[in-house]
Amino acid sequence: MLSRLPLNGLRCFEAAARHMSFKLAAGELFVTPAAISQQIKALEAELGCPLFLRRPRALELTPEGARLAPAVREAFSRLLSAVNDLKEHEEGRPLTVSVLPSFAVKWLIPRLSRFRMRYPEIDVRIAAEDRKADFVTDGVDVALRLGEGKEEGVHVQQIMTECIYPVCSPEVAARPPGLKRPEDLKHYPLLHDVNSFPGETWAHFLEHFGIEGVDVRRGAFFTQMDMVLQAAIEGQGVALARSQLVTEDLRAGRLIRPFEVETPAPLAYYFVCREESLRSNKVSVFRDWVLDEVRRDGEPRGAD
Repeated sequence: MLSRLPLNGLRCFEAAARHMSFKLAAGELFVTPAAISQQIKALEAELGCPLFLRRPRALELTPEGARLAPAVREAFSRLLSAVNDLKEHEEGRPLTVSVLPSFAVKWLIPRLSRFRMRYPEIDVRIAAEDRKADFVTDGVDVALRLGEGKEEGVHVQQIMTECIYPVCSPEVAARPPGLKRPEDLKHYPLLHDVNSFPGETWAHFLEHFGIEGVDVRRGAFFTQMDMVLQAAIEGQGVALARSQLVTEDLRAGRLIRPFEVETPAPLAYYFVCREESLRSNKVSVFRDWVLDEVRRDGEPRGAD
């Protein structure tokens, strides 16, 4: 029987088992990989069994480690949930929402004033990062994620799909020789998101419609979709946009669709949270508000 609960070792083990990497676990916990390894070795010595098989290029859980990992993760999740519930009750803790930076800039932030008007008592903290936030370690209450919805151990609800199509400023579309059909793209600079998901690139779009003669190596390249769209607004070229990110720009006339050609996006947006978080009033009202905003986007443009 353990004389004490080795929390540090268990915490390091949980992170390493989730990432299957001492290096990534160290980055998450702000320690060195050597410290992670040392803590896990001490935990293995105390338990009397190995938890990892340390391969030359990868880690692998032993049967004992595979049995322990979900139990430790659930225990830390419950502990964090209890602590957060106390903070929410005693300190009025903000609702922390994890989103991709582009989705935060182009979809969520322009709508937040309506949430604040409806729920002035709820403060919102936006955590905009490219990496997938962890509900156990990052203090995140809700995530609005772009993906396939295949996540285990959490509540996942699809909130919206989207399509992919070209957009540009009205000024660009009016430049000679005129941007009226997809074949005309060869006369205009293309704007690229270098981190586009498969199926969302210019190469895929042009191949899908059998459009030839357009050099996809041309144009400007950016690491975020919101930068791509801002460049399009500034008249620097034609962007291939995800429809949910350009709703407000199209309504305001900052961007236009030069021709009605589109492809379905391979991924969708999901509302994700811990199952127990659905009991929180903040989480449930935020989910309902997001769904209201999605329905609002489907209304005629004069319905604002």
